Amino acid sequence: MSRQDVEEAPSQYDIAWIRRWRRSIVGELPRLVGVCTEELGRPPFEILMSDIVPLLDACFWHEKRARRVLRPRRVGHGGLWRFGQRVTMRRTPLGRVAIIATWNYPYQLLGIQLVQAIAAGNSVTVKPSERSPRCQLALLKLARQAGLDASRLDWTDATREAGRELLEDRRFDHVVFTGSTEVGREVAGTLAGSLTPSTLELSGSDSAIVLDDADVGLAADSIYFALTLNAGRSCMAPRRVIVEDAAYDTFVSRFVPKFEQCAGVGLAEGPEAESCRTLIERARADGARVVSSDPGNGDGFGPTAVIDCPVDSGIASSDHFGPAIAVIRSGDRSQTLSLAKATPKMLALSIFTSRPREAEAIARQVGTGFLTINDCLLPTAHPGTSISGVGPSGWGVSRGELGLLAMTRPQFVSKTSRKLRLPTDEPSQRVRRNIERFVRWRYGR
Repeated sequence: MSRQDVEEAPSQYDIAWIRRWRRSIVGELPRLVGVCTEELGRPPFEILMSDIVPLLDACFWHEKRARRVLRPRRVGHGGLWRFGQRVTMRRTPLGRVAIIATWNYPYQLLGIQLVQAIAAGNSVTVKPSERSPRCQLALLKLARQAGLDASRLDWTDATREAGRELLEDRRFDHVVFTGSTEVGREVAGTLAGSLTPSTLELSGSDSAIVLDDADVGLAADSIYFALTLNAGRSCMAPRRVIVEDAAYDTFVSRFVPKFEQCAGVGLAEGPEAESCRTLIERARADGARVVSSDPGNGDGFGPTAVIDCPVDSGIASSDHFGPAIAVIRSGDRSQTLSLAKATPKMLALSIFTSRPREAEAIARQVGTGFLTINDCLLPTAHPGTSISGVGPSGWGVSRGELGLLAMTRPQFVSKTSRKLRLPTDEPSQRVRRNIERFVRWRYGR
């Protein structure tokens, strides 16, 4: 690669900004944690480890790898007909990117999207979430102080009306939206008129599968952690556990006690809690056994497991956003696959088994964006991995190398030598015959 190619990779300014921003976040850790605790009621250590540390990790990842991911690349193997030509693929910024942020992980999700858009050379307008305006405003002010002026980063009010006006009144080259499927459809409809491309990171309705040979203790621990982290308000957390018959009773015996000893776990509040309670009561009426730490006083909804959940109960296929999980018995592998494919919303699938290849085969049949084997939720925070929704879970890719590339568009540049080049004049009949023979030999082998 030429010196000029290297110089046209992402500018040192953009990478240097990530480094300055990362350091400023570290310097303001107590304040950022405190703001989030006050605004969203989350435990301080959970905020640090599940929201801020993944953002800092992503900053590190981009500082080290963004230039390599986005550097110009030679396009080789063009064939003899490309004699004298040199083709390079470059990554160019999309232009102006709008980010409509979400609230459940107010630092991590907005922060990583901002890092990727800026590292790729774009300018960004952010609409903070109406449920976490203080958190996200604090993060954006640190980003501005780290070296982004108003032409590179600005933001709107944190109201629903501001988000609607942003898309209706202003023109963007790309829009990143994180939120519910219902609002995602509205965003897509608004953007359709102007043919504005988008990344929609929408809600999931994912499953954990415990196969008959699984380590059920490990499965119970991992699934419970994913269920209770951030009070179940993680888009890639499981909403149901499908347990094959041979492992079912042992799994339940290891899983149920966790709900009886869950002091200190965060509670879901607001509409998420009410939705969970409604689904739980319907499941109870359907004959399920409910094991819950829900205080039942209206102040919050605690972790709840619906044991022996009928497959036709609403919670068995719901995309609820809280710490409630359906535990479903599967009679055989065919039923396991059928239950896993019953929901069209698919972000992540967790499979517990001693046979990883079998888990991969199941994932191919189910069709998921992220497979975790013998773990649940935690591996999805890896800074190099991407989120890609299936069906109503959204479209486009965010995070990781693919998410960074999605913040650019490819530009192909062909340079042809003035002297070493194929002739464009009509060849003689003899030359044409020789060319035809060569084509037959070259491509007919």
